[in-house]
This record gives sequence, C-alpha cells and structure tokens, in this order.
Amino acid sequence: MSSESPVMSELPTLPVTFRPGRTRAILLSAGVAIFVVITAVALLLDKLGPGERLSFVLTGALMFAVLAQLARVRVVADEAGVTVVNIASRRRLAWAEIVQVNLRPGDPWVFLNLSDGTSLPALGIQPGIAKEKAIADARALRALAEARSVQDPEGRQG
Repeated sequence: MSSESPVMSELPTLPVTFRPGRTRAILLSAGVAIFVVITAVALLLDKLGPGERLSFVLTGALMFAVLAQLARVRVVADEAGVTVVNIASRRRLAWAEIVQVNLRPGDPWVFLNLSDGTSLPALGIQPGIAKEKAIADARALRALAEARSVQDPEGRQG
C-alpha cells in the first residue's frame, strides 16, 4: 500500500475543514471586545434610561453578529463532495463538479472552476494573514479534487 502515488499519500483524511483560523480568531475576539465595551459603557453611563441602555447592548450584539458572520466562512470536504460556506451563502458541490482549484498570486481567496463554466469563490481558504497555510490548504483541496475526479470519472460530463 505504500506504493501509492505521492499525491494520494499526502491527501488529508476526510472529512476535513479549511478555514482562515487567525482571521476567524481576530474577528471573534474583536466582536466579543466590542460587545463587552459597548455594554460596559451602557451600564456605566448614569444618564441613560433603560431603553437607551438596551439600544447600546443591541448595537454591540449586532456588531458581534456581523463579525461572527464574517468569521463563519469555511470549506468542508467529505467523501461525497465539498460544501463552500461564504459570508451570506452555502453551496454543496459534488467532486465531479469541481474542474479546478485556483489560488493565484494576488487572489484574495481560492476560486473553484466548476463544470458548468462558472467560478465559485471559496472564502474559507484565503491568504490574508496566513499565506503559507492558505497555499497548503489550496494544494490539499486541489489534490483531493484531482484524486476524487480520477476515482469517480463517470460523474464528469464531457
């Protein structure tokens, strides 16, 4: 079994989740900090009435929710395919639908070229803060897509 091709030996174990870990940590930490500060200000200002205090707390909660929504991006690969979760959308793809995984220099995130001729951004792999990790994740996803298309060639339309 060790005579497998080099690509097959470096494939991650499925299921695997790719996400920008440092960016996620920064966004969630900032969200918590903003919520705590705004809530503390609302509680410490004596001249505010209950409605005004509540509006401060709700504003802090809204800011946290927005940052949490930005932090939810990910790409989940499993035996059946890939789920791409972006800021406001989620899309499930079969392996056969993924023609190519691209992360070119200067790209803000990975793009998946699909069999229908469209391209889908996958914000879960982005080189912003951790460029080396994003490149490794993009290579791993590319290797998985290539291996899966070879294992299931009848799923491809040509």
